[in-house]
Amino acid sequence: MNTCAVPAPSSPRLARVGELMRRHRGWILGAQWVILAAYLFLVITPAFLPLPDSGAHLWNNLTLLAQFAFWGIWWPFVLVSMMLMGRVWCGVMCPEGFLSEQVSRFGLGRPVPRWIKWGGWPFVAFLGTTVYGQLVSVYEYPKAALLVLGGSTVAAVAIGLVYGRGKRVWCRHLCPVNGVFGLLSRLAPVHFRTDRAAWESFGNGERAKKVIPINCAPLVDIRRMESAADCHMCGRCAGHRDAVSLAARVPGSEVAQLDAQDADRWEVRLLVFGIIGTAIGAFQWSASPWFVRAKLAAAEWLVERDAFALLGDDIPWWLLTHYPEANDVFTWLDGLLILTYIGLTALVLGGWITLWLRVAANLLGDAPARLRLAYALIPLGGAGVFLGLSGLTVTLLSAEGVILTALPEARGTLLAVAALASLALAISHVRRTAAPTLRRLGALSAFAAAAAAAVVPWVLMYYIW
Repeated sequence: MNTCAVPAPSSPRLARVGELMRRHRGWILGAQWVILAAYLFLVITPAFLPLPDSGAHLWNNLTLLAQFAFWGIWWPFVLVSMMLMGRVWCGVMCPEGFLSEQVSRFGLGRPVPRWIKWGGWPFVAFLGTTVYGQLVSVYEYPKAALLVLGGSTVAAVAIGLVYGRGKRVWCRHLCPVNGVFGLLSRLAPVHFRTDRAAWESFGNGERAKKVIPINCAPLVDIRRMESAADCHMCGRCAGHRDAVSLAARVPGSEVAQLDAQDADRWEVRLLVFGIIGTAIGAFQWSASPWFVRAKLAAAEWLVERDAFALLGDDIPWWLLTHYPEANDVFTWLDGLLILTYIGLTALVLGGWITLWLRVAANLLGDAPARLRLAYALIPLGGAGVFLGLSGLTVTLLSAEGVILTALPEARGTLLAVAALASLALAISHVRRTAAPTLRRLGALSAFAAAAAAAVVPWVLMYYIW
């Protein structure tokens, strides 16, 4: 592999932070138990309470508080933390990963089968949970949140009880956001770095025989660790063999230095068709005038033909949103159109991006460059998902009378910064090719056309519709 990031000047203080994480792991474990208890309370309790009335507020209604905690703070800013600090959330705070690891210590400890190691699971799991969450309105209703979040936790526990002993098999292979976190963490300016030369020289003396093996829960090969994508930043390996340390690096340098053999097709599909395509469709459909027109046209067509089956709304809440007390009920037609809208959005945006990345690679005369250039879209993908999730933050704050007057400017700035970051990463890849200058400029223009698919939908949603 050659995904080693361009290092920043070494920082002994940063390395000491990693050492402190290792030496004070008891404090981390204590915090994880507290977070787990809070998570279980907030995800379970509201599901058995009545829905909030019109006079409820965040400070006097547990359901609204839990909704704001999960979807207004937790998810948006966990994504931000990935881009700033790597997967610290996974290794230090995630209740699901922590619980899966703990129960695995008492489980069957069976070897991980090949079907679990299939590289497409992060893509499939992300698409499945994203689309299903929209059908049951996971952001708005506590029973849906319990079903989606709680169901994921139960699955993580089940995997932990069967496979691995003290390992996070669920997190490494099956977690619905593992792939997303892995992509975003490649941008982080900090990571745990392994000095291969120091590792090898340490093993030549008697001292090496006294080294206690490290239990890397997410199953990372620490000796060869270069990418931040799989490391959970838990600090357990800090100082191991005098070769592993928490270090700084130039933000995005791992993506900029990515080689063809390190690019993973499933990661690219997740980024292009999932984080960009599917996520935009999921966040956009409820605000889209196109969706409204399509729904009205389809309903009129069905009524004219006395075909009322798709207009039925006697559907279980766990299949489609069904909360008559809140005047929020989906029909079969709603569910079908939501699936269609999200699917078409993913195919159109993903197809557009794929087309222009192929054009860029052809101009460069370097077919593998298509995959490398796709990774340059990570900043735009991360910014888009943050914008979508933070929309609920804005909605909930607005209901409490907190109006963010500079919101349009903040959103525009975020999109502009993400677009420039993606373009800078694309430039770094294009400069590594031997193509003539004009072809390089053409490839960058093609990349810009591809990147537009991750910008224009947000411009439509926030500034035109």
